[in-house]
Amino acid sequence: MKVAVFSARSYDREFLDAANKSAGHRLNYFDVRLEAETVPLAAGSEAVCVLTNDTANAVVLKALAACEIRLMALRGTGFNNVDLEAAAQYGIKVVRVITYSPYSVAEHAVALLQTLNRKIHRAYNRTRDSNFTIDGLMGFDLHGKTVAVVGTGKIGRVFARIMLGFGCEVLGHDITHSHDFEALGARYADLGEIGAKADIISLHCPLTPETQHLVNAEMLAHLK
Repeated sequence: MKVAVFSARSYDREFLDAANKSAGHRLNYFDVRLEAETVPLAAGSEAVCVLTNDTANAVVLKALAACEIRLMALRGTGFNNVDLEAAAQYGIKVVRVITYSPYSVAEHAVALLQTLNRKIHRAYNRTRDSNFTIDGLMGFDLHGKTVAVVGTGKIGRVFARIMLGFGCEVLGHDITHSHDFEALGARYADLGEIGAKADIISLHCPLTPETQHLVNAEMLAHLK
């Protein structure tokens, strides 16, 4: 199969070429994003491979169909940039990455948390200038703090397990309760209790109409 790969970076080429050795597809890489103006680059291909920052609205999908594109493969889990109804209308099948490692995402969230807490980004710049003062760089111990996890799916549960390892009390909030989450030694709470008790709130829920603006002025006004 001939595939036009948009928004391609060096690491995309490295990993896609490695994965393609046994498949034998013909991959054509383009560093530009997919949008109406770049659709002609896909001419002669049977499929396109895109990211979430590429445009896949009805106009683009109609143009792709005119180029006889029948498959759109997303290099990520998100698909909110794709007009699925238009894709179905124009006979373009859409596939995506089902899941990532929950550990990599949860561990990165902890890294970002500690970067903000311990001001690591600022300390790094100072030490490069031989400035070893700690003014404005003081953080706090995670041990003994209350951490709220909003969204207790696979990633949220891994994040909760890490926080428990730091000696934190962990609260959870989700539309469904997970026995696996509670088995960790964490418990569920409503957003009111979370706002009143949590020192840290970590969001691990998808953006949906129900979760949009979950953190709003009312919630911020009642934070600890």
